[in-house]
Amino acid sequence: MSNQLEIIACEQGSPEWIQSRLGIATASEFATILTKGRGGAESRTRLSYLYKLAGERLTGEPMDTISTFHMERGKLMEDEARSVYAFVTGAVCERVGFLRRGRAGASPDALIGHDGLLEIKTKLPHLMIETILRGEFPPEHKAQCQAQLWIAGREWIDIAVYWPGLPIFITRAHRDESYIRELAEAVDTFNAELDLIVDRVKFYGLAKAA
Repeated sequence: MSNQLEIIACEQGSPEWIQSRLGIATASEFATILTKGRGGAESRTRLSYLYKLAGERLTGEPMDTISTFHMERGKLMEDEARSVYAFVTGAVCERVGFLRRGRAGASPDALIGHDGLLEIKTKLPHLMIETILRGEFPPEHKAQCQAQLWIAGREWIDIAVYWPGLPIFITRAHRDESYIRELAEAVDTFNAELDLIVDRVKFYGLAKAA
């Protein structure tokens, strides 16, 4: 499969967007791919993600994901956060659907100019305050954001952390090439394991039918 960037024009959350992501490791789950279990054992979270993508590849149907009230409210606030970011920075935010490079994909919240990306995070007030007072790029989002830079082929990403009634927190990260190489290797390993799981299930089905 080509490692060239493919841009799929669609609305995030639409049926086309969901179909584009089927069976593909996406940037929002790269932290899961990097997760290691205790004592070198297989991470249950990572294994569950492997099984989820295997299920999507075998059935052609998206696996249901858990959605909470706060997650849904966060999605509804993204447009507001994007507008506040554009007002504060003067940037022009270009909406984008799904970006795919080889067997990895990403859905950044906007393209900024020729070199930048935007990732929006909505956090509950107590978490928002903690983020503001720390004053640094939230480490829990590093894998997702560096993955987006890798897949999109861009140089920098702004993360905008938002909650109505509180100051928007904006900070920028640039490409970390050594970290991106680590991500790429981890995704290659993950995809090889995914192929093996899919093949084993297919073989099991053939053996049962014989």
